[in-house]
Amino acid sequence: MFSELMNFLRACFRPRSDRHVHKGSDAGGRQDGLLWYKDSGQHANGEFSMAVVQANNLLEDQSQMESGNLSLHEAGSYGTFVGVYDGHGGPETSRYVNDHLFQHLKRFTSEQQSMSVDVIRKAFQATEEGVIAQVSKQWSMRPQIAAVGSCCLVGVICGGTLYIANLGDSRAVLGRVVKATGEVLSVQLSAEHNASIESVRQELRALHPDDPHIVVLKHNVWRVKGLIQVSRSIGDVYLKRAEFNREPLYAKFRLREPIKKPILSAEPSISVLQLQPQDQFIIFASDGLWEHLSNQEAVDIVQNHPRNGSARRLVKAALQEAAKKREMRYSDLKKIDRGVRRHFHDDITVIVVFLDSNLVSRASSTKCASLSVRGGGVNLRPNSLAPCTTPSDTGMA
Repeated sequence: MFSELMNFLRACFRPRSDRHVHKGSDAGGRQDGLLWYKDSGQHANGEFSMAVVQANNLLEDQSQMESGNLSLHEAGSYGTFVGVYDGHGGPETSRYVNDHLFQHLKRFTSEQQSMSVDVIRKAFQATEEGVIAQVSKQWSMRPQIAAVGSCCLVGVICGGTLYIANLGDSRAVLGRVVKATGEVLSVQLSAEHNASIESVRQELRALHPDDPHIVVLKHNVWRVKGLIQVSRSIGDVYLKRAEFNREPLYAKFRLREPIKKPILSAEPSISVLQLQPQDQFIIFASDGLWEHLSNQEAVDIVQNHPRNGSARRLVKAALQEAAKKREMRYSDLKKIDRGVRRHFHDDITVIVVFLDSNLVSRASSTKCASLSVRGGGVNLRPNSLAPCTTPSDTGMA
């Protein structure tokens, strides 16, 4: 069975000269085949490391690291912004979030003259409204855009305070040292919205008491309306607005009964933490990482190695686990091209943010150098498509 699978995969490989395997340097990071990484950089509150590995034909994970002024005013709030956007059904929504969410945040911070939970909530809301407007505009030509969505994980560090906002099932995990023992323990900072979690199913049933099929167990996986695992997202307007859940949308996305109220929510869970000197680093990652590593395993990997390349090290550890689960070598997994690679693991984005307590404790009015980095993927030539792709349920995850 395994040899048949490998033969199938070899048939799907492109000649090496045509597979965009190159190592190089640019202002943002480096590319090595399907892996993009920036091993180290400086942000307003310490150092950081980023890595993205692509599995889908088009990268559906988007991410950004912004540092400096978090408002539009010169005398604004200075700090660090981290965003991980795990798209599903296509890359359009995660790309839109990457282009607009931070800009909305800066606008609302300027209006309120400080960072707050309200500012972050308004930025999410404005981004959602922008996506709905885009879908409305494109609906007649591209109705399937209504079934594209994105999880959204954001971290903001400003004036010694950490804000974590989340929609969907990406995750932020803190590494915190225990003074008595010197151990670094994992602390999960984000609440996940995935129907596999009992409390999420209970929340959905409470919100939709008249719908016995609000969550359905399908192929041993809990899904909202039998369609999607996450209960909150940006986009996915086919499960939020009745006017987008009809023909010409594909039949598999259309519900039997008209939508009376939104089935999915775009309301983020937001937590606020006053950072302490024992808080060492935060790992922000899409669920592609957490599918293969536990919170503590990820924290141990970061803690037990040099800071440089931490995010790339975590991605590699996840890929090694993915290979092991399929009884194959990591070196063979690395040879599998995008598109086909999605059968083995998801797109994975990791941003490790190290915290320097001297910098963290500064006032938010203290100016710092600005930085803007976006996680990359394979750059495709115009009109090029990966060969041998097969339809998958990526839009359902």
